[in-house]
Amino acid sequence: MALTLYGIPESRAIRPLWAACELGLEFEHVPVPFEGGATRSPEFLAINPNGRIPALLDARDDRPVVVWESMACALYLARVHGVPDGASIAPASPREEAGALRWSFWTVNELERDALTVLMHRVAMPEARRRPVLAEQAGRRLAPPLTVLEAHLRAQQARGEAHLAAARFTVADLCVASVANWVRAAGMPLAEWPAVVGWLDACMDRPAYRAARALGRG
Repeated sequence: MALTLYGIPESRAIRPLWAACELGLEFEHVPVPFEGGATRSPEFLAINPNGRIPALLDARDDRPVVVWESMACALYLARVHGVPDGASIAPASPREEAGALRWSFWTVNELERDALTVLMHRVAMPEARRRPVLAEQAGRRLAPPLTVLEAHLRAQQARGEAHLAAARFTVADLCVASVANWVRAAGMPLAEWPAVVGWLDACMDRPAYRAARALGRG
């Protein structure tokens, strides 16, 4: 099969897996876990020498394309395999392309680190290893970016557009929601940001997201 995605849904690999499901792509899923040394095998290091998931191999011709980094993988799939028809998750205009790039990079810089800290130190790590003070500090740092996201979603709604970059769900929503959902999964109160909550509910209720998550159940 031409397209191969490496990683498990219980990781950042959910982003390219979700994107591929949204686009209805045929792909081989290789469930490489992030623990146990699988990402350090010679076979995987030949694909991603950083030894991290996800990774993407697109053997479209005699020079296969390799993509690392979860956001890059999702954006690549939307750009290369999507159809810019104004209906799919692929950006259909320069404005939508800018929105996808801007919000994806914003998420990496402003949201992801603290969202992961909250998730790990509230629910994901064994209780003996959790440090509540780190979760509390990260939660405070999340308030400004969540307020930025709230304001943007409200402005979008005022323009009749319910999503980040367009009136429809695009790869921009996918990339941001995949991280914002960690905050909700950690049980952090979000009542202060109702537009974020409503948008996040809609994103995570999409059939393609549920299909991507199901890949982890074999």
